[in-house]
Amino acid sequence: MLDFSITFLFTLLNIGVLFFILRLILFKPVTKLMEERAAKVRREQEEAGREKEEAGRLHREYQELLQNARAEKEALITAAREAAEARAERIIQDGKGQAERLVAGARSQIAAERSAAFSALKAEAAALVLLAASRLVRREISGEDSLRQAEFLLQEIGKR
Repeated sequence: MLDFSITFLFTLLNIGVLFFILRLILFKPVTKLMEERAAKVRREQEEAGREKEEAGRLHREYQELLQNARAEKEALITAAREAAEARAERIIQDGKGQAERLVAGARSQIAAERSAAFSALKAEAAALVLLAASRLVRREISGEDSLRQAEFLLQEIGKR
């Protein structure tokens, strides 16, 4: 059967003493070290999670700022375009006004020159008619006759 000798009991005693010694010296510090390491890993994971959330928040803020900058850029471009169009319209209106003033001035000058030319033409026509009439009649027409004939002729010319 089994033979339990004293060596077996010493071996069991040695194993028990070794177990308690190793447990005090080795297992507790190693277990404590492993628990500290696990706690450190948990803290670092939590910190990494917080930093990830912070990075996400910063990314959202950046996207919002970028979107606001784009909207502001579009608003500035629209405002500049509207200002340019308004200025162009004002320049065109000023040009049209100036052109109208020039045309009106030219028309009044043409009317004045036409009136002067017409008056000169009337006077010259009257003189020619009188000359022709005097040659036909072969007599000298007096100043009063000349004036009456010129007025009649001018009235006839004015009707046409």
